[in-house]
Amino acid sequence: MSRLPGTRAAKGASMADVARLAGVSGQTISRVANGNSRVTPQTRRRVEAAMEQLGYRANIAARALATGRFGSIGVVTFNLAAVGNIRILEAVIAGAQRRDYSISLAVVDTPTEHDVQAAVRGLTDRAVDGVIVLEARVLDTPQLQLPAEVPVVIADSRSAHPHPTFGMDEAAGARAAVGHLLDLGHATVHHLAGPTGSNPAERRRSAWKRMLKRAGRPVPPAMTGDWTPKSGYECALQLLRDDAVTAIFAANDQMAAGVLRAAAELGRGVPHDLSVVGYDDLDTSPYLSPPLTSVSQDLGAVGTRCLDQVITMIEAPAEAPPHSGPDRLVRPELIVRESTAPPRN
Repeated sequence: MSRLPGTRAAKGASMADVARLAGVSGQTISRVANGNSRVTPQTRRRVEAAMEQLGYRANIAARALATGRFGSIGVVTFNLAAVGNIRILEAVIAGAQRRDYSISLAVVDTPTEHDVQAAVRGLTDRAVDGVIVLEARVLDTPQLQLPAEVPVVIADSRSAHPHPTFGMDEAAGARAAVGHLLDLGHATVHHLAGPTGSNPAERRRSAWKRMLKRAGRPVPPAMTGDWTPKSGYECALQLLRDDAVTAIFAANDQMAAGVLRAAAELGRGVPHDLSVVGYDDLDTSPYLSPPLTSVSQDLGAVGTRCLDQVITMIEAPAEAPPHSGPDRLVRPELIVRESTAPPRN
């Protein structure tokens, strides 16, 4: 192996202690600890019960030497406050637990090449078998070099990365939102975009603009928020000074909630004076007043696909060629509720 984990042998019960309690050989204990299939289910259960009773923990270094793997996957993320990242991470953690992998998390404060490289290198130094990067903002820059000794999978909707990528079809979600509002009869749709530098925000903004141009409708200037309800509220106070604004597509539900608050304060009834569509379909969105029409994303599916891919690359690399193609994108669904309606004549 090219690297060794910086761990020492576990204190307390030894392999010999477990073998005596379970009535098996030390070799059988090793096979169970290393996940070897050459153990009957009955023997495995007996050994696992003895391990639990004695509080035995397999020596990570020994297991790595035996199997070539550490049983750990690193995750790099740039923003744990983002709903999308949290949902993907939850799916990765849950799936890893089911498959007996642990997760090491690295949160990068600033998405620079240096910081991303440092985060990934820190994870590989902590002995991970593979790395998943959430919302890879700088991985397409030519200067960034990720370590070649571990598999890397990207949770992102672009396909330009040299690594396997899985993500949401952000453009399809934005098209569904804008198309819904145009079909209701609105002359155009104003957009409250996410922050500059966010890949999902940029893809939603671009799709909104293309959709309006394709429909031959005016393209008003987009306003930029920061994903928070406060920014949505403040932007909407400016937008709603114009009575001609009848439809707003917000890049996330939190900003859309701010739009609803501003509309209420200004006496603009939703949906008859103003239609509002959000993005993410948060658990709270059906309980806003009125319930919010929103683009629902199965971000758990993105996390699951990323995890499945990186584990295949770890355990059976010959069966995991670099992934590309349309099936790498999970298509979102527009959930129509009471915040959208035809405009008043």
